[in-house]
Amino acid sequence: MNDKVLYFDRYRKTMVEEAVYGEGWLRFVYGNPLGRVARFAAVKRAWFSLLFGAWMNSKASAGWIADFVVHYAIDLSEFEPPAAGEWASFNEFFSRRVKPGARPIDADPLATILPADGRHLAYPDGADLSGLVVKGRPFTLAELLGGRDAAAPFEGGALLVSRLCPTDYHRFHFPLAGIPGEARKIKGPLDSVSPVALAAGARSLAENKRAVTILQTEIFGRVALVEVGAACVGRIVQGFVPGRPVAKGDPKGLFLFGGSTVITVFEPGRLVFAEDLAANSAKGIETYARMGDRLGTRR
Repeated sequence: MNDKVLYFDRYRKTMVEEAVYGEGWLRFVYGNPLGRVARFAAVKRAWFSLLFGAWMNSKASAGWIADFVVHYAIDLSEFEPPAAGEWASFNEFFSRRVKPGARPIDADPLATILPADGRHLAYPDGADLSGLVVKGRPFTLAELLGGRDAAAPFEGGALLVSRLCPTDYHRFHFPLAGIPGEARKIKGPLDSVSPVALAAGARSLAENKRAVTILQTEIFGRVALVEVGAACVGRIVQGFVPGRPVAKGDPKGLFLFGGSTVITVFEPGRLVFAEDLAANSAKGIETYARMGDRLGTRR
């Protein structure tokens, strides 16, 4: 529980130690007996995240923004400034938009892109997720997608887990052009998706509240897009119209405050992961990269 959280930065080409938001609180809740009582009694309950979300929507929460930006060295130059000159609440800042061109989209028609900024883990075979967390408990595609029938087309296909920290850009995008279906909601608690929580055995990715959208694409077939809520994430907000064609990189939606996860699942035999994603993930190491950069190419 006291291990450092490390990841590989695609741009700096080096390992980086993550500054874990709320690390002391996380280690108490997931590593201390009293903390575990608080976790089951309150932290993972929907009402707790709704109350926290209400605070983050309040005008008073805007007072947290300046310290947060300084402490986590967030570069605001790549984001659109608020229309009013300053953000009205922490959630307005948290769900900020990037400026046009700040996230270039890989133009290769045979390439699929990362759907979000974050730390990414690649699994060439979605039937084997045993390495998802070193000390935690793995999950199955059927659990993730809400049933065996939903998972059947994707069994044996590649899967990407994109973990967003509270410090990241928190909008998610379509990784390919295609026609999206409805976002199917799956009910669940709101446990943390932090590596601290996963290492303690939390099954957040398979059990948390989440939304599943099937994107029908020309080159990659069906792709399952899964947004996973987390502790202190009051809402997953979808911003697309089902049945209306989308382009690669088009906005899909956003998370309100908290760390969150986006999972992208491909049909078998469709995808070859980008070299750094594949190599790092084989060693259990997350790769930091931004939305619009290459996830992989058509097999």
